[in-house]
Amino acid sequence: MEDSTDTYIDASSARSILACGKRGTGKSYTMGNIIEEIHTEGQDVVPLVIDPMGIYWTMAEENEEQRDLVWDWGMSEEAFPVNLLVPGDPDERFDPDVRRELERRGIDINPLLLNPSDMSPDGWCDLFDLNINKPMGIALYRAIRELNDEHEDGAFYIDDIIKKVEMDGDAGERTREALLNRLEMASDWGIFADSYQDIFHTIDEGRINVLDMSVIEPGKYGLRNLVVEVLGKELFRRRQAARRREELDLGIDIPKVWLFIDEAHNFVPSGQSSLAKDTIIRWVKEGRQPGLSIVVASQQPSAIDSNVLSQCDVILAHKITTQEDIKSLNKLSQDYMSGSLKTYVRNIDNTGEAVYVDDEAETVQMVKIRPRKSMHGGGEA
Repeated sequence: MEDSTDTYIDASSARSILACGKRGTGKSYTMGNIIEEIHTEGQDVVPLVIDPMGIYWTMAEENEEQRDLVWDWGMSEEAFPVNLLVPGDPDERFDPDVRRELERRGIDINPLLLNPSDMSPDGWCDLFDLNINKPMGIALYRAIRELNDEHEDGAFYIDDIIKKVEMDGDAGERTREALLNRLEMASDWGIFADSYQDIFHTIDEGRINVLDMSVIEPGKYGLRNLVVEVLGKELFRRRQAARRREELDLGIDIPKVWLFIDEAHNFVPSGQSSLAKDTIIRWVKEGRQPGLSIVVASQQPSAIDSNVLSQCDVILAHKITTQEDIKSLNKLSQDYMSGSLKTYVRNIDNTGEAVYVDDEAETVQMVKIRPRKSMHGGGEA
């Protein structure tokens, strides 16, 4: 920052990145910067943004508010192509005027529906918080396992699960009724497909894919986590298969994926379980080989599971003041640093400044984040 030398993240291979900072210091802004660069400079990669706040659609707009600052940095403002993915039916999730206006601004809006058969028997039980050793958990686990065995193409749907439970003579009547009520409720959520959906046909390789989670409530059953769990697991499976083909010099049609998760503590919470937690941890630990990168952003690094934090090879830390968050971040200090990480963080003075740690290059430096080319949607009303 002192010598005005440009600093870059090497994205030629898969990376795991943490962007953090207390509210208003720029962590979502920084993640938007990385998304812009991956879309612009990445080769055969597709960015997918998990957006709990509904703020990243604004990347389809130019950053007119900071035009002079963008020019001062030798750049020009830019609107990026956005594919806005909506869990369920966009007509039900959006006000009609909102949808028309988004489309008028050039934003593609497409539904994202989950295949019930992409969830494991354990996953279905976890969704309803059922113990697999108790009657309802046993009945549901048995139904999903039998459907997996019966369907050669691997695809089955909510109605198939309902019919299987209805025909279960080993389950008591009250157990069946209670389970059927839950399955009917799941059907009403509107996020499950009734015909097979290929996730990679929903994702647009030429656009920034933004999954707008703000249209569904976090809710008792963790629907946001459910979407991330099913989506993340399927992408991982498909990329593993694609990587084998790459190694054998066979053709592939599935690009590498950069997964961006804002408010990541809601999906990989420290000291708690969540539907998506195991899948995200697997991305961080094993994603390099199949070409899966991940960027997690949070204003509470202490609230993110340590298995994720410890595996991040790039840290972009903005100002942090709470003792718990400073302590959590400081555990990521490395021997090659001239001081502890908390010392660097405490030397941050201004919004947009950050400590940049690259564990692969074994470097740490103070940086100032460049202005966004596209409009930032994370400001206060």
